[in-house]
Amino acid sequence: MGVSGSGKSTIGERLAERLAWSYEDGDKFHPASNVAKMSAGQPLTDNDRWPWLMAIADEIDRICLAGRHAVIACSALKRAYRDVLVHGRRDVRIIFLDGTQELIANRLAQRKGHFMPPGLLESQFETLEPPDASENPATVSIDASVDAVVDDIIRQLKLGALDSGVARRNRA
Repeated sequence: MGVSGSGKSTIGERLAERLAWSYEDGDKFHPASNVAKMSAGQPLTDNDRWPWLMAIADEIDRICLAGRHAVIACSALKRAYRDVLVHGRRDVRIIFLDGTQELIANRLAQRKGHFMPPGLLESQFETLEPPDASENPATVSIDASVDAVVDDIIRQLKLGALDSGVARRNRA
């Protein structure tokens, strides 16, 4: 989780690859109306977000019920949003990609072809409620290479034995 431009897709894909888990981008769960609104530079309201969050929560439940593992990239900026996604599950962890507004603005300025315009970054930081200790998050600084960030996540989640993905496949 994190604001737009924090690296959710890049880090999520690399983490899933390293763990040999599936990867889902939360953006694909947005209804077309949300994408149109964000493309027009309008921030989403909570009413816009609830159906999107419920769709992601349903996907998390499907994955867990099937006994599979996945990394799902999702902004989940407020505690209430994360509560919808996790809803008390102990087998779901939040990873917070933490970075300064300046660092992320510089990244967004270089990004091309994404529906989220850089102008909405300020509203995302205004909305952001960083996870607290009660949510048992893995909080990682994004001011490092992708591999270093992924290494930090794996260390915090205590998944070191799985970090190559080979150990996981060999156990199956």
